[in-house]
Amino acid sequence: MPTPAASQNGGVGGAAKQVAEHASSIAKLELELATLELKAKVATLGLGIGLGVGAAVFGFLMLAFLFATAAAALAIFLPTWLALLIVTLFLGALAATLGLLALSSIKKATPPLPEQAIREAKLTSAAIKS
Repeated sequence: MPTPAASQNGGVGGAAKQVAEHASSIAKLELELATLELKAKVATLGLGIGLGVGAAVFGFLMLAFLFATAAAALAIFLPTWLALLIVTLFLGALAATLGLLALSSIKKATPPLPEQAIREAKLTSAAIKS
């Protein structure tokens, strides 16, 4: 015999429907919270990236002025054109050295395949087959 409370609430089916509705509402609220949180994090990340780019630009300018200062210091003892040429040749040698190191590093890393993981997968596959 059904109890009066069960008949007022719609029984087990009604309770299951309410639980499903509450679960759906909770899931929607969690999704909305996640969306708001991601928007805030993306805005903060964008600000950080912008500030980092600004710092990189001013760092580059600082480095350029440092080399200009070195050329001006050399110009005290040498003709200006020779001081600028010396600093230019130094920068060219530095750029060439860094370029060669970069090329060597890139050649070591190509092709970008996880060779060790592929080798392990083949060994595991062979072990399973045998």
